[in-house]
Amino acid sequence: MVPAGFSRVAAVDCGTNSIRLLVADVDPATGELLELDRRMTIVRLGQDVDRTGRLAPEALERTFAACREYAGVIRELGAATVRFVATSASRDAENRDDFVRGVVDILGVEPEVISGDQEAEFSFTGATKELKGRDDLVKPYLVVDIGGGSTEFVVGEEHVRAARSVDVGCVRMTERHLVQDGKVSDPPTEQQIAAMRADIEAALDLAEETVPLREARTLVGLAGSVTTVSAIAQELPEYDSARIHHSRISRDRVREITEWLLRSTHAERAAIPSMHPGRVDVIGAGALVLLAIMERTGAEEVVVSEHDILDGIAWSVA
Repeated sequence: MVPAGFSRVAAVDCGTNSIRLLVADVDPATGELLELDRRMTIVRLGQDVDRTGRLAPEALERTFAACREYAGVIRELGAATVRFVATSASRDAENRDDFVRGVVDILGVEPEVISGDQEAEFSFTGATKELKGRDDLVKPYLVVDIGGGSTEFVVGEEHVRAARSVDVGCVRMTERHLVQDGKVSDPPTEQQIAAMRADIEAALDLAEETVPLREARTLVGLAGSVTTVSAIAQELPEYDSARIHHSRISRDRVREITEWLLRSTHAERAAIPSMHPGRVDVIGAGALVLLAIMERTGAEEVVVSEHDILDGIAWSVA
């Protein structure tokens, strides 16, 4: 039963590393969102796209398998409307028509390959809608969404004031800097880390041309790299969304975790109980992006949000 005044909607966000689904009842009048199902599958759609310019056949098949699972959930829960948004990897790929056709066949909706600006608006709405009225969090907010292929920077109060998407993400940085002879360095060398850091700093320079990063008073961090760093900081025995959502992590703690991740081996990272297996090889790069942002902006802490672009997409449907 859908409560009075609510609409039941499904939002799908397909990024470079993962595809995610949210089915929720939303009431635009009150700003309430009642979550029915939220799930994530690591599909690595962006595998090698930085190098080849194309989506790999096996990456497409992994993505379509997840779409078939999601189609079943959407049917079962009876969502009236579905919106499917695709981000960085499918924006860049030569063979994106193969991707579009596959999604239409399975879910009956066409993926919207959105611009970085639209991505920013959705992320900002999803992350900040429920922070309104919090006296302990000073505006303006800087929302950073560290994805697999790109990172979105959004500054705003009630709405977006400035936004920029730059091509640094945990997968792209790992593939560009930490892979040698076809496999991820275990652990990376100082030179590899320095090259990655230089790339991230250049991207921050680019973001700062458009977005006043240092004017923000509250840093809000989204997506798997940030939530995983929070889980590690809290030493959680397993991934726990409720404890991660709105947790706060100091810059010193983020630095400590990042340095450890970049010194650790694959086996050591895989042994972290809250670590998703699909993040083991890319978490070091993702954590370094977060640390570089905190150092650049002077943020003493990051407020971690589990609500992000998916929630923003759900609101846009409602």
